[in-house]
Amino acid sequence: MRFARGVCVVILAVLLVFVSVTLGKDPYKEYQKCQKQCQQESQGRYSQQKLCQQGCAEELQRRQEEKGSWGGSDDVYEGRQEEQEQEQEQEQEKNPYVFEDRHFTTRLQSQNGRYRILQNFAERSKLLIGIGNYRVVFLEAEPQTFVVPHHLDADTILYVAQGKGTVSLVSEDKRESFNIREGDILRISAGTTTYTINRDNNKKLIIAKLIRPVATPGYFESFFSAGGENPESFYRAFSDEILEAALNTRKDKWQRLFGQQRQGAILKASQEQIRALSRQEEGGQWPFGGQSKGSVNIYEQRPSQSNQYGQLYEVDSRDYRQLQDLDVSVSLANVTKGAMIAPYYNSEATKITIVLDGEGYFEMACPHLSSHQQGQGQQQHHGGSQQQERGPSYQKVSSRLKRGTVVVVPAGHPFVAVASNNQNLQLLCFEINSRNNQRYPLAGKKNVINQFEREAKELAFGVSAREVDEVFRSQNEEFFFKGPRQQHQGRADE
Repeated sequence: MRFARGVCVVILAVLLVFVSVTLGKDPYKEYQKCQKQCQQESQGRYSQQKLCQQGCAEELQRRQEEKGSWGGSDDVYEGRQEEQEQEQEQEQEKNPYVFEDRHFTTRLQSQNGRYRILQNFAERSKLLIGIGNYRVVFLEAEPQTFVVPHHLDADTILYVAQGKGTVSLVSEDKRESFNIREGDILRISAGTTTYTINRDNNKKLIIAKLIRPVATPGYFESFFSAGGENPESFYRAFSDEILEAALNTRKDKWQRLFGQQRQGAILKASQEQIRALSRQEEGGQWPFGGQSKGSVNIYEQRPSQSNQYGQLYEVDSRDYRQLQDLDVSVSLANVTKGAMIAPYYNSEATKITIVLDGEGYFEMACPHLSSHQQGQGQQQHHGGSQQQERGPSYQKVSSRLKRGTVVVVPAGHPFVAVASNNQNLQLLCFEINSRNNQRYPLAGKKNVINQFEREAKELAFGVSAREVDEVFRSQNEEFFFKGPRQQHQGRADE
């Protein structure tokens, strides 16, 4: 009932705006704006978005029939709607691996902070269905603020991208608090009641989260125990007699308790409250299984790759046991300005890359998006056994990188990233299915081509092994190289 009420509120709000602006304007363009607003207001809920967009379509049809501007023709209306849907699908499939600001929705926003939730991967493209049960979320909290206690129906891996704070985790009979700072990684199990403070006086606290839902694949919800009307406490959903019996308290008392909070999920806190909440519990072990400490800092690890062109820091289940059952590793690449990450691919892990700072561009070889491959398959089908099979064709997927860009690199896909000549590029990566993953470098001292026998090189490339070696043995660095010249960055726009 509560969900249905929320759907109706969103649809009504969007349609009221739509009705007010269509008079005297191109109705089809306003219909498109209405559809986009539905996507923003639905906060990542696919079913709510569809209902809202259906309302836009029905309202457009009603108003056009009243005005007679399309002569009441359903065929024209349906044709334009179908055309728009096809355009949206084509745009999503053109480069489904790159996500920008417009692919985020904002939830629980107030003057003190917000949550930004990335579009569901599987809804963006069927090519991303393998990571459809993962979501990317950013928490942004202003200085000296408190995030109200809540739990998720999802496991969470958080990475502190900026600032410092304190995270408190509550179990049935214990509470532990961990002071966190930039570079910290923390696992929070599904159902754990959590509250967070930004204890910095000046900086925002920015936390990047990888979320794995446990109830509904691809979707998760926040459950606020504390709160009142904003955020609404889930206690308010129970009947009066249930709360009176469960809490053993008079109705007037618990009604007052769950009716006072109206300031949002992220609140301003006093200096005294921040100091009290920042006192880290000492001497305890991780309260939710295992003997690992609460968090690990990625900068305290020795770089797995390092030279003048960049550093790679990595944390997996050997460094932090709390990652073991999630089969996820976390890495941070700092690419020096003007440098690049060597082309390589992962054997099993799909990489979700988040640009934390800097600018640059990336390129990836993809066999799924090539129009040539589809045409080739049709020729083979019609040509029968006389048509020679040529194998897959690869399309270059490319895009500029800037702060907040998210890029998905599926397993097996060769990938490269280049930093601009103006500033370093910092990339946070969550790698899913990492337990048995192997990284295969395609250039540099340890590239896989150098491991071929002489005969294999000659047969594979159709030239002498010496010519192959002249190409693949010329780069003496590993993983981070000097990048291409500045003018090559324009290729990302192709």
